[in-house]
Amino acid sequence: MNACVLDASVAAKWFLPAASETLVAEALGVLEQYANGDLRVLVPDLFWAEFGNLLWKSVRLRRITARAAHSAIASLAELHIPSSSCMPLLEDALYIATAFDHSVYDAMYVALAVTTNRPLLTADERLVQALASRFPVRWLGAVAL
Repeated sequence: MNACVLDASVAAKWFLPAASETLVAEALGVLEQYANGDLRVLVPDLFWAEFGNLLWKSVRLRRITARAAHSAIASLAELHIPSSSCMPLLEDALYIATAFDHSVYDAMYVALAVTTNRPLLTADERLVQALASRFPVRWLGAVAL
């Protein structure tokens, strides 16, 4: 794989404590490939709010400090991950969400993957189980980079 749509569940593993996360090595491999220019990634602009929400939950659960959350946001911003507007994807995302009983948030990533002809790389096993047979959704744990 040389290009993908990146789910916030993968990026979160770059910053959350490894002791409480699975697939950290795989996620860090994705980051390394992106940083080296070997992997092109794209995210829907929803990614940024979702990533922030993951950090907020982690602070709330005392998995990380507020300072670490702010540092994670700054570090992620320095990666300059390109993002795509959700508005043109909304109709397709709503179709996917209603047809497959998943949130519009998740469906937005899938719609971007379909539109750009890139696989969606996610750590969300439930999303993979529900949609991978129909859409280009790949589980982080099964992808060889």
